[in-house]
Amino acid sequence: MLFIELFITFFFIGLFGFGGGYGMLSLIQGQVVTKYGWMTMGEFTDIVAISQMTPGPIGINSATYCGYTAVHNAGMDNTMAILGSLTATFALILPSLILMIVICRILMKYMQTSSVQNIFRGLRPAVVGLLLAATLLLMNSENFSTPKENAWQFWISIGIFAATFFGTKKLKINPIMMILFAGFAGLLLL
Repeated sequence: MLFIELFITFFFIGLFGFGGGYGMLSLIQGQVVTKYGWMTMGEFTDIVAISQMTPGPIGINSATYCGYTAVHNAGMDNTMAILGSLTATFALILPSLILMIVICRILMKYMQTSSVQNIFRGLRPAVVGLLLAATLLLMNSENFSTPKENAWQFWISIGIFAATFFGTKKLKINPIMMILFAGFAGLLLL
């Protein structure tokens, strides 16, 4: 039953997850943490962090780790957890594969029509909204703490966030370098 739920859940996330992997994060969190309770918010936050650092798209990496964690948390062994990873990953990419095969020729033929252009104009605000939701999802007390719980962690986290934003946006520092700098700062200061 868990494998069927995993497949259906990640198939629909893959089908409706516009905006790429970051846009999918809020959809994934809503399903695996809130709806099904397959993992805690802390585990999901760790999965997002690991998914950002490992090679590959963050949405697919998150699906892989979520599938593994969901099956592992259900009390099954590592072999079944790996099968959960494969199930979630395959389900996430299957809609894209099907849609790309079916729609590619049609879209290329009609790409310059006003109807297709209007559809893409309508999707842009939805993508921005999904990316904002993913950002707000990760700005929680588990990642930043609160001034009342742990003021030091809160202000250091805000400082690392601001420095990373400034470094990548204004100074054009490579995001991989900023991840390493932020990790080193967190190691030293937290």
